[in-house]
Amino acid sequence: MGLFSFFSREKKETLNKGLEKTKTNFFARLSKSILGKSTVDDEVLDNLEENLISSDVGVDTTLKIIGNIQARVKRDKYIGVSELNNILKAEIAQLLNQHHDDEFEDFSSPLAKKPYVILVVGVNGVGKTTTIGKLAYQFKQAGKSVLLGASDTFRAAAVDQLTIWSERVGVSIVSQGMNADPASVAYDTLQSAISRGTDVVLIDTAGRLHNKVGLMNELTKIKKVMQKLVPDAPHEVLLVLDASTGQNAIEQAKQFTAATEVNALALTKLDGTAKGGVIIGISDQFKIPVRYIGLGEKMTDLQVFNAEEFVDSLFEEK
Repeated sequence: MGLFSFFSREKKETLNKGLEKTKTNFFARLSKSILGKSTVDDEVLDNLEENLISSDVGVDTTLKIIGNIQARVKRDKYIGVSELNNILKAEIAQLLNQHHDDEFEDFSSPLAKKPYVILVVGVNGVGKTTTIGKLAYQFKQAGKSVLLGASDTFRAAAVDQLTIWSERVGVSIVSQGMNADPASVAYDTLQSAISRGTDVVLIDTAGRLHNKVGLMNELTKIKKVMQKLVPDAPHEVLLVLDASTGQNAIEQAKQFTAATEVNALALTKLDGTAKGGVIIGISDQFKIPVRYIGLGEKMTDLQVFNAEEFVDSLFEEK
């Protein structure tokens, strides 16, 4: 119990530290919204709307939140600004919980299938390959065997980087080098995973967006060849997004969800940005669960996303 408490405390401290910039930005804006006011009136709501949008929550999600608060004000007649925090917290928690996967609470949670195949997508520079390395580490630490597939064969650096991560973490990798057929690499990876009895397979893919049709065709081909071996693979199509890019992350999500069936999100670089509010908008707009969040450089700084813990940390007073 003591060890469990230690890890829980360490996770919470990492989350609190990682959200520091977002929290400071968020509450500085919230304080401006209610400055000199005692009740939540139209002016407060207008200011709140502007500040939520400025915090990268996104227009559609902001309007949804404001609409719900307006309905609450109309129903309850009088709401003091002191209650606004709690109402806002409840609204955000509800939005984030809509698409939460209760079956996957942490890396030690039982996996639905074996091998459990995760196809990782995202543009170059968002931390995709690093996220794969950290996922491999976390799954391995939780007692699961892991195999990496280097299907981002468009860039030599991507194959090299993933190989370095495999050595660093101590897991195996299947690679055919640069310019190899990505689908062939994925097939070989899955074939190897089946013969070894591997628990988790992580497949890296090319991060190109300039040609959406080409990207879609490539990802479709990878899926088809994997399904010859595992009919329901991939079990997770994980889109990695850089939280520090704010609204650009939302645009990338639009592009990738149009190109392939994304069913999980990873938000990286939360510790270096004040734009963590983008998690709320992305989760709400795309109806896709945020599965993992990156909160620092250490391998343990990649966490399984927990909506309640995120909201509690966001609204926790210093």
